[in-house]
Formats: sequence, structure tokens, C-alpha cells
Amino acid sequence: MTGAPLRILLADDERLVRTALRAILGAEPDLEVVGEAATGAEAVSLTRELAPDIVLMDVRMPEVDGIRATERILATMETPPRVVVVTTFENDSYVYDALRAGAAGFLLKRAGADELVRAVRVVAHSDSLLFPSAVRSLAAAHARRRPERDDETARLRARLSDREADVLRLMTTGMSNAEIADRLHVGPATVKTHVAGVLAKLGVRDRTQAVIAAYETGFVSPR
Repeated sequence: MTGAPLRILLADDERLVRTALRAILGAEPDLEVVGEAATGAEAVSLTRELAPDIVLMDVRMPEVDGIRATERILATMETPPRVVVVTTFENDSYVYDALRAGAAGFLLKRAGADELVRAVRVVAHSDSLLFPSAVRSLAAAHARRRPERDDETARLRARLSDREADVLRLMTTGMSNAEIADRLHVGPATVKTHVAGVLAKLGVRDRTQAVIAAYETGFVSPR
């Protein structure tokens, strides 16, 4: 790969975990670990200081947990990094809260080295969801616990053009812009414009939050 390496900050209260992550990521020529944080508060401080491209954020840390740390990073930085939360259990409510807070995706601690490296690259370079089936399952599971909200569905639908609505439905399946373009028989640039419109009208930061909003408002069914 060409260009400057992706700059990564590791945030985990276990030194052994940070050491393992650094060894795996540091072995890749296009990846560079620029810092380590042992607490959520330290993660926020170092992210502001070092301006990494990616933060791998443990959700359960002392002082400030990964969810609050993610919120602070995204709310206070003009150009924030992509945050990937690292967790032991994919159905953990902490994970869903982190995704709602703006995390770009999540990674299980039991993931292999290849999966870790791929996840970092996907988040940095791709317009696809990170592990789309898992994100959809998590969003659907939490949507089922909410009462029917026909008014929210109607308000969301009213804000979107017909084409934007089509694009959002396909986004919830995990399709990339290229895949959506192929399905709708339009150019990738057109899809990119529609995706930007969807994110703006939903008031969300990225595709993951758009998918969550689509489920929570009942725009798509959790079936």
C-alpha cells in the first residue's frame, strides 16, 4: 500500500492486550501505533494530542469508560478519528451504546490477527460497514425492545427523497457505495451524494449510525 501509514492509538486498561495489539499492527508496513492509553480519560487526552486516524477503544476502562471517551473525542475534535470499540461480547449493551455514540464499528477481543488488521483497514479506507451482519443483528435486537414508533418512521421518511430512502435501505444491508450503485443502476458518485444527504438529514456521523437510526425509528424492520 502507498502513502503514509495509518496512525493508530490503542486504549485498553490491560497492558498485555495493548502489547499484543501493538505487535500485530506494528508488523504491517501501512500501520503505525502512535500511542497507548490505559484509561478512557487518557485516551481522550492522547487522541487530542496525537491526532491518530484510528482509535481502538476498549469499552470497559477505569475513570472514563470507552463509551464516554468516544463521545468526548467525537464531540470536541474538528476532525476526529474513526473509533473502533473492542469488546469481549458482541451483544454487550456497551457495544450498542458505543455505536450510538459514534463508534464506526466494533471488534471482538477473540479476533485473529488477520481479522484485526482487516478491520482497521476497512474502517479507514472503505465505505462498507465493519462486520455488517453483526451490526445489523445488534441494531435489530435493540430495536425490538422499543415500542412501535410510527410517527418517527413517518418523520424520517418525509425527510428523505425516494432515492435517498432506497439508498438507506440498501445501506442497512451492509452494501458499499459500489454495490448500491450496481443495484440501483447509477454511478458511484451519485450514490456518494445520496449517502451524504442521508447522513445530513438523519443528523448522524457515518453509516453505522445511519443503520442504527433506521432500525430505531422503524424505517426498516428488525425481522
